[in-house]
Amino acid sequence: MSFFQRLFGNSNKEDPNKITTHGAIQKLSDVEETLNKKQQYLESQIEIEKANALLNSKQGNKRAALMAMKRKKKHEKALIQIDGTLTTLEIQRETLQNASSTMEILQAMKQGANALEKANQHLNPDDIEKLKDKIAEELYIAEGIATAISTPPSGTSDLYNDADLERELNELAEQDTTDTYSLPNVPITNEVPSKSESVRKPEPLVSS
Repeated sequence: MSFFQRLFGNSNKEDPNKITTHGAIQKLSDVEETLNKKQQYLESQIEIEKANALLNSKQGNKRAALMAMKRKKKHEKALIQIDGTLTTLEIQRETLQNASSTMEILQAMKQGANALEKANQHLNPDDIEKLKDKIAEELYIAEGIATAISTPPSGTSDLYNDADLERELNELAEQDTTDTYSLPNVPITNEVPSKSESVRKPEPLVSS
């Protein structure tokens, strides 16, 4: 099994129809993480082979130095391939994330449109106008009832004629004047009782 088969797995084992957008994004992120680790490993191997080549060259071991340089070039080539793959994976992951966000927005808009359509099924301009007319009619009836309750019954204003009330008032005024002149005279005196009369002396007790 090749390196990329180990990374992406066997495509025959998974049903493409069952892969969700979130699952695909997660899979891409996992592969990116694995490639980043491989990248770090290759970078360290390149440094090691470079050091080996210099050491062998100084020691006069030309053949070993050239072998180290070949391994270094092989690692550098693999590193370039991984860099390109990581760039492709990053672009694909970001594209999927944007598509996922767009899908969520469209789904929310669709749900909102469906809810609005469902609400409008029970309302239309004609129903609203009928409702307004019904409210106006009920208010008119209520106002009429209030007016009827607050208005005295017909004919009650004639029960108390102003002329009759004025005549009765004059009679009461004349009667009040007559009663005032017929009151008995009350004697008026300026005499003030003496102190001896106003204060009675206690009578002496008589023994039996």
